[in-house]
Amino acid sequence: MNNSRDVVIIGGGHNGLVCAFYLAKAGFKPLVLERNAQVGGAAVSDEFHPGFRCSTLAHSAGPIRPDIVRDMQLETHGLRLITPEICVTALSPEGRALSLYRDTKKSAEQIVGFSQKDAAKYAEFEQSLAKIGKVMAEALATTPPDIEDPSSSDLWNMLKTGRAIRKLGKKDMFRLLRWGPMAVADLAAEYFETELLRAVIAARGVFGTFLGPWSAGSALVFLIRAAGDPHPAGGTYSAAGGIGAITDAMANAAKAAGAEIRTGAEVIEIRVQNGSATGVLLSTGEEIHARAVISNADPKRTLLKLTDPTHLSPDFVQRLQNYRANGTVAKINLALAGLPQFTALKNGDSSALKGRIQIGHEIDYLERAFDESKYGNFSRLPYLEIAIPSLTDPTLAPEGKQVMSIYMQYAPCKLKGDWEQQRKALGQTVVQTLAEYAPNLPELILTHQIITPLDLEEKYGLTGGQIFHGELALDQFFTMRPLLDWARYRTPIENLYLCGSGTHPGAGLTGGSGANAAREIVKALKR
Repeated sequence: MNNSRDVVIIGGGHNGLVCAFYLAKAGFKPLVLERNAQVGGAAVSDEFHPGFRCSTLAHSAGPIRPDIVRDMQLETHGLRLITPEICVTALSPEGRALSLYRDTKKSAEQIVGFSQKDAAKYAEFEQSLAKIGKVMAEALATTPPDIEDPSSSDLWNMLKTGRAIRKLGKKDMFRLLRWGPMAVADLAAEYFETELLRAVIAARGVFGTFLGPWSAGSALVFLIRAAGDPHPAGGTYSAAGGIGAITDAMANAAKAAGAEIRTGAEVIEIRVQNGSATGVLLSTGEEIHARAVISNADPKRTLLKLTDPTHLSPDFVQRLQNYRANGTVAKINLALAGLPQFTALKNGDSSALKGRIQIGHEIDYLERAFDESKYGNFSRLPYLEIAIPSLTDPTLAPEGKQVMSIYMQYAPCKLKGDWEQQRKALGQTVVQTLAEYAPNLPELILTHQIITPLDLEEKYGLTGGQIFHGELALDQFFTMRPLLDWARYRTPIENLYLCGSGTHPGAGLTGGSGANAAREIVKALKR
């Protein structure tokens, strides 16, 4: 076997596959090494009960950047995206429901039942968000500039971004500059008076983060997500067959472009000689030499575990150790004998359940859920984001039965006590919380799968159980993701690069980090 390659990519998650595709299109022969039996990383689908399949972790895409979908021709490789008309249905304990749609007019018609003022303001808010989101999207698709010595390309990109900001007009330019550092709770309160609507906006700014709605900078997270989808509530983007169908299509596209993918190949060490990466060592003892090594793992795992830190300066190691990666999300998947009956939905209307379902009816509820996690406890009244994907894709469950996918927040990776002993209590808390809104749910449960933040770290390789490979926050964004001076996909080790969500833009399942990294790595390799 030829154990020399152009490029080795560690990890077959979505960013690794996107990076492999673009490198292959540029004429290189990347080898993707995935330690699990299937590609996908955190974007996989599995059968967790006979006849029941589910998006094991992520149940909604970012969405994927349109240029990546187009370049990879994912639809020709078997991808069929599912984008329900309804974005989210938020439920209140008083038995009321607020459904928000992709169609602004339909959303306003729902909101008017709570507040005529909010219904009128919703369209204005969405218009501003769409304009600001477009500018944000352009910034997220560029490589952060070299602060010390910006290149002509850096200067050109900064000029384009500056012009785009000026074109927003005075009012929206002011909003962009002002909103980013704000707490998302304050942003929502500036526009809306309905608590259920405020909570939907706020939840989008704290999902997956170690932030509460009153945390400074949580509005930035909201704006990052608006770059992919300008609807204030955010849409639902999945795929026929579950979220794993997206990464399956990406793998097919990468292989068609000339990449090689090996599963069941665990990298345990990145080889470094004279300050330069020379290849990788597998758990089997096999060593693969490479001109360049690209890691789709998070920055801490890549540089502090897979690489011997003695190859790095003490200052860099200390800075990276302080890079925050605090996981707060647990995942519960349920196999159900039928569709739960939510008391807030009259006449058992299942159409309102085809998008996301939110349990977290007010700002203070979300903040109190966050408070518990700060002290090492999982929330006893958690914020839940729920999907019932079998409503839009009946192939995921036997006829008449359903799959329910639940994100539970907040659940700290560093728990007081032992996660294995608390696993059952976590599942019971989620079911009990849901039963307040759907009383017949417990009797429908055939089985459940409970994935703790510690599972995310140990089984899926996410340091700290952080699903975005590092906190999305003001001081870990753009030129500071993961660290200041190292936001351009390079590392202090020559020929070792990063392409995962711990790099800019790091906004979840969009493919942006992989595509941006590939662009810069191609330039470096061709030099």
